[in-house]
Amino acid sequence: MRRLTRNIGTSKVSERIDAAGRNKITRVLVSRPNHRLGNLLLMTPLIREISETLPDAKIDLFVKGNLAPVVFKNFPAVNRIIQLPKKPFKDLFRYLEGWVSIKTNPYDIVVNVDSTSSSGRLSVQFANARYKFFGDADKEFLSKYKDHDHMAKYPVYVFRNYLSELGSAESKRPVPTLNINLDETELANGKHLLKNLVQNDKKTICLFTNATGTKIYPESWWEEFYEKLKIQFPDYNIIEVLPVENTSQLGFKVPNYANKDIRIIGSFIANTDVFIGADSGMMHLASAVETPTIGLFKVTNTNLYEPYNQNSLAVNTTTSSIDDCIQILKKFL
Repeated sequence: MRRLTRNIGTSKVSERIDAAGRNKITRVLVSRPNHRLGNLLLMTPLIREISETLPDAKIDLFVKGNLAPVVFKNFPAVNRIIQLPKKPFKDLFRYLEGWVSIKTNPYDIVVNVDSTSSSGRLSVQFANARYKFFGDADKEFLSKYKDHDHMAKYPVYVFRNYLSELGSAESKRPVPTLNINLDETELANGKHLLKNLVQNDKKTICLFTNATGTKIYPESWWEEFYEKLKIQFPDYNIIEVLPVENTSQLGFKVPNYANKDIRIIGSFIANTDVFIGADSGMMHLASAVETPTIGLFKVTNTNLYEPYNQNSLAVNTTTSSIDDCIQILKKFL
């Protein structure tokens, strides 16, 4: 599908518009037909960027699955979320209805988040929009930014490039970080949940031992890491958040917490002092609730997927030992 669709559409600006014209951009469609939590969280910087750059614009999202309404709950600029079913042929009517809606509703701008996404490129081509941006990058423009490969930052840089072609001054602001905009009530609830678990006021190290495929670390790795954590950080709580599958690479031996609601478990993590876990949607969730995050990487590219907030870093465990990770954590804390 990628080979078939890679040449579909070319981002072009046929006319430049002035400031008054940009103020009239009020309908934006952002396309990311993917259901994975990590990919939705990596969209949040782009949505924040559009909201800051075009404050009068209402943003529709073209996504897949049921997580987007939860992730973007507290985003006032998000107007409508068009949700494609994860398995189209099990709900063909709703799938077709989603595609029809982007054709029948007019937009000023439609943006494809991932240029390699077949359905993303097709949706931009199909949408009814004045300006269509397929996610292709101007290499000369991107060369100015060393971090442009990152999946949260790339769409923002490309969007800025599009706007500069429309006539806007190039933004020099830092790229917005991941954020799901937890409110005060959610944060207070997360604090209550954590306090009920640990029953003390000590600082807390939060572990997430799950991951998908080859990204997961074996039980032996986590066992050794946990034993060394206990020795090196005796004054900290060490807890584990569990995935929806309710599995643990530590055999449930440490205090743990699980919840299927992304915002509830996010508010819980937000009240911990550091999150440590392999590359996963939960790792990006920790970044998106502004918890200092250490991402463990062994197969995926850190330049693309490292945790992104102001207090996060990635550790390549193919070149760093568990003892190295402990020393990094000491400096981190």
